[in-house]
Amino acid sequence: MTTRGVLYVHSAPRALCPHVEWAVAGVLGVRVSLDWIRQPASPGTWRAEFSWQGEPGTASKLASALRGWHLLRFEVTAEPCPTAEGERYSSTPELGIFHAVTGMHGDILIPEDRLRAALIRSRNGEADLETEISKLLGKPWDDELEPFRYAGEGAPVRWLHQVV
Repeated sequence: MTTRGVLYVHSAPRALCPHVEWAVAGVLGVRVSLDWIRQPASPGTWRAEFSWQGEPGTASKLASALRGWHLLRFEVTAEPCPTAEGERYSSTPELGIFHAVTGMHGDILIPEDRLRAALIRSRNGEADLETEISKLLGKPWDDELEPFRYAGEGAPVRWLHQVV
């Protein structure tokens, strides 16, 4: 069984770009050459997108291979398949890595034990429930990555059709 996904490198220093390609190639077992373009949200950095296909769990292997580089901002997604839920990994230098399980429509699925823990922290006065749920949904990562997600000049643009 295979799944597919996308690696979004939102920003990487130029010197790190070949290392990213080598890490991705090491996970996928094939030579990888990314189309790097300048990242206008962070001058001096580069961005790339790469569609991949592999076994379920490939997204986690890609995220693990890339997570050690502090100056890298990236996201890895995997579509659900008959044997596995979808996944989303987001990483920033400031926040570290975020992982979410996603359903067939891209919605984040939060396990009940994590929701219960958030409720308990809220009831005990340790945290605000809205803040806890925001973290479970990855909002701090989305907020930090949003300026980097917009396509820069010359970036390929993928048009999606809304399904209602």
